[in-house]
Amino acid sequence: MNTMNPKQRKRELLGQILQKMYPLGEKDLQECLDIQKEKGGHIGEILIRTKHIRENDLLMALSTQFQIPYLHNITEEDIDKDLVSSVPITFLKRHIILPFSRGKDIVKVAISDPINLKPIDDLKVFLNSDMELFLTESITILNAINMAYETHKEAAEQVIEDMGDESLHVGLDEPIDLIDAVDEAPIIKLINSLMFRSVKDRASDIHFEPFERDIIVRFRVDGVLHNILTLPKRFQPSITSRIKIMASLNIAEKRLPQDGRIGLKIAGKEIDIRVSLIPTSFGERVVLRLLDKSGYMLRLTDIGLSLEAQAVLQRLIRLSHGIVLVTGPTGSGKTTTLYASLTEINSPGKNIITIEDPVEYQIKGIGQVQVNPKIELTFGKGLRSILRQDPDVIMIGEVRDLETAEIAIQASLTGHLVFSTLHTNDSAGAITRLIDMGIEPFLVSSSVVAIIAQRLIRNLCPHCKKEHTPAFPELKELGLDPSQAEDFTIYLPVGCDKCLQTGYRGRTGIYELLLINDELRNFILQNVNSQVIKNKAIECGMKTLRVDGAAKVLAGVTSIEEVLRVTQEDIVE
Repeated sequence: MNTMNPKQRKRELLGQILQKMYPLGEKDLQECLDIQKEKGGHIGEILIRTKHIRENDLLMALSTQFQIPYLHNITEEDIDKDLVSSVPITFLKRHIILPFSRGKDIVKVAISDPINLKPIDDLKVFLNSDMELFLTESITILNAINMAYETHKEAAEQVIEDMGDESLHVGLDEPIDLIDAVDEAPIIKLINSLMFRSVKDRASDIHFEPFERDIIVRFRVDGVLHNILTLPKRFQPSITSRIKIMASLNIAEKRLPQDGRIGLKIAGKEIDIRVSLIPTSFGERVVLRLLDKSGYMLRLTDIGLSLEAQAVLQRLIRLSHGIVLVTGPTGSGKTTTLYASLTEINSPGKNIITIEDPVEYQIKGIGQVQVNPKIELTFGKGLRSILRQDPDVIMIGEVRDLETAEIAIQASLTGHLVFSTLHTNDSAGAITRLIDMGIEPFLVSSSVVAIIAQRLIRNLCPHCKKEHTPAFPELKELGLDPSQAEDFTIYLPVGCDKCLQTGYRGRTGIYELLLINDELRNFILQNVNSQVIKNKAIECGMKTLRVDGAAKVLAGVTSIEEVLRVTQEDIVE
């Protein structure tokens, strides 16, 4: 039981613990220590701010350093609401601290900062009890505080109740005072509640979809949309106007699409929200895309690559010239893979410049240019200018047209390493797509060195997955023989409170890595179709998306149905 003051223990240095636990280089640590010397602050916070680690990583290391148990989650059943409500909510939220359970002689307290001792001491005096400390993420504590005070749970439903039946028959065509509408505290509370809940539920998007009699609110979690709430139609003008004001958009314009941005801090996390509104038959449809700016930049070891694929990619990203293409549909993690690759090779000795639409995450030490069609800064024009900046490595957000493709190929042939993305279903399809754009086959064969196709699959929830013995047809569809599966445990999704009843929590990637060798170059020069190229690549040892997915099923990472769902378009009978 850790009732003693954390500063009384003899502790190993935090930096040393982090180096043992995570791939944190001596150079990265020293860079952050230099920032600490110059500007002050805690080393852990600096490491998070520079995206070398996540808050979760820091807490695990602090747990080791202070010998305080790490708490993965706080459920409603864990919380003693009478205990929590005896402490002012402003104190709990300001210091992100939560006394959540009381024993005979001790109170269990969740904290996110063991270095900040004053609120811990104040709480001990206030409750007049010894305390057992637990470390957990700030958002977990804030969510638990809200659950205890019932300010978050069903907050949106409570807002609807509070607003009563006034203006029940207000329609879209009936004029309303927009300023009055957006000043209504319940609407502000509703929007804030939904944004907080979206971060808690790990949503990437919030959809407000108007229909004839109501508005459906949906969250996209792990790539799949879930209905969260149904709101009365009368709230639509107020909701839309409130979001427009937050995003600095024109609240009077309802006929044209509008795009904007909102910068927020939710539960200690900096969230960049991209706002898109389009007019539909039943009013303006609003979609909010959430980007966690304080998020940890994923590395090649984090994105789901097999050890074999990691080794190949480590070699590819260190080539002096050539084009490496990453392909897949929208939302398949292509940009994340490219960012992970650039982070891996980023060093003072390399000049790396990117041109993107838009710049999603800032990477220290890399020049990032954002496309702006309004001033005619296209991929093609930007790329021409980048080549005059003496780059070693260039990343192009997407090859969209012939001009961009031609400049990228010329750049690779003149001694630059070029990374880019392309929208095709598989790796071989990227070759025929470039040729269809108008690139000569001999230029494709001499410039492209590798093509990576990828998809994102959902991970099984570790709390509720159950063992499953698949039937022969299931294994056959996945491309497995029963003898291959007999030494492995295969799981099914079930669903619980921790995974929104989906059976899945979090995502990882599956990959298809096509390396262009001499045999494939000859096929490209002959301008054969993509299936012939794919078959030859498989002969040469390429593992398809489905094969990589099958390996993750055998490893217990995901389910058979999830792999079949994301790779169904790649089946060729």
